[in-house]
Amino acid sequence: MSRIDTVLYTGKTRTIGGRDGRATSADGALDIKLTPPGGHGGGTNPEQLFAAGWSACFIGAMGLAAAERKIRLPQDTAVNAEVDLGTGEGGYFLQARLNVSLPGIDAETAQALVEAAHRTCPYSKATRGNIDVAIQLA
Repeated sequence: MSRIDTVLYTGKTRTIGGRDGRATSADGALDIKLTPPGGHGGGTNPEQLFAAGWSACFIGAMGLAAAERKIRLPQDTAVNAEVDLGTGEGGYFLQARLNVSLPGIDAETAQALVEAAHRTCPYSKATRGNIDVAIQLA
């Protein structure tokens, strides 16, 4: 297991009511209603939140990889993340797909950026070997 030498940031949240509740952050920046996947309560769910966090982090990791290569990511760089909640032998599981769009970047460079990001992104590290993940260039 990897160990942190220096903590850069700690996200602090409080959730009440589980998948049919509310989540708030300690600093007040996050205050969202939660509903189960497919629910009609007007809220979001943990899978959407995980997809949003991972895609944002992945773009940041690609930005670092691009900077190392002395190039800039296009302003319209996007990661469409899909996180599935499903069942299998042994209970509930997640799987994910990251569909990466790097318009204007040649295919070889784009692939190198994606591979570097997947090696360095903390979300990718946390999921590696734990869930099925597919990453594709769009």
